[in-house]
Amino acid sequence: MSQVNAVNLTDKEYLLPGNRLCPGCALSLAYRHILKALDGQAIVTVPASCLTVLHGMYPVTSVTVPCVNTPFASVAASATGLVAGLKAVGRKDLTVVAIAGDGGTHDIGIQALSGAAERRDDFIYICYDNEGYMNTGNQRSGSSPMGAVTGTTPILGKQQHPEDIVAIMEAHGVPYAATANASYPLDLYQKVRKAMSMSGLRFIHVYSPCPPGWGFPFSDTIKIGELAVQTGWSVLYEVENGVFRLTAGSEALARKGSPAPLKDFLAKQGRFNTITEETLRELQDWVTARWQRYLARAGLA
Repeated sequence: MSQVNAVNLTDKEYLLPGNRLCPGCALSLAYRHILKALDGQAIVTVPASCLTVLHGMYPVTSVTVPCVNTPFASVAASATGLVAGLKAVGRKDLTVVAIAGDGGTHDIGIQALSGAAERRDDFIYICYDNEGYMNTGNQRSGSSPMGAVTGTTPILGKQQHPEDIVAIMEAHGVPYAATANASYPLDLYQKVRKAMSMSGLRFIHVYSPCPPGWGFPFSDTIKIGELAVQTGWSVLYEVENGVFRLTAGSEALARKGSPAPLKDFLAKQGRFNTITEETLRELQDWVTARWQRYLARAGLA
């Protein structure tokens, strides 16, 4: 696969100007590059989410690919049906892509996703993760981090670590599981392109900073996403047929130095304003131990 950069990236746009997302939303940037990677040859299915807001209300939309809105719990089942329908009419030119937030993936939608993975259904599933139910005002999800204050957590924030949804999908034996980050759009582009070249259920997890939900200025979205990688909070990697590889900023970090202190990342977000020193130490230890495991898997420990 040829390496893409800002110069040779296609200039055709499938996400046009004007949508209802918040200023600085990382989802817009991620979705723009996802659609570019798909060359617009896709049918997208989404549950209730910020992406539903982006697509807008019929008949007005800023997106040029067809989209099927589906109930919260059934986006993977919807994708399964679309794959079957395209096969029945002999259409091989379109890629089916299910895209849901962390609430629609970690929590409400995991049953349908697990079933589709077990059946080896042939579509790409993308989870954009803003670490909470942001479309409805920042409620706690299975992806919300320890210490983060949400609308449904105690004053000191969530008391549990987030679940590792990529490891869960990897355990299903999917041929391709990867992480991405909206602040590294070319890495995301390459991973979607790679997923397109494969069959079976392919899973991509996209880290998506949320200015209003996380409590940082709208203009700092890219910086927050980059800092997440630099501190080891968001790790960029792919697992292709069982082979693990660090990518982009995480690969560079592994070869050139150690992660920055986690407090540099947390201190820039209002959702961690009440975090205790004890919780901060526990989070740092958790991130450090996880980073060492990734280095070992990559043969860089």
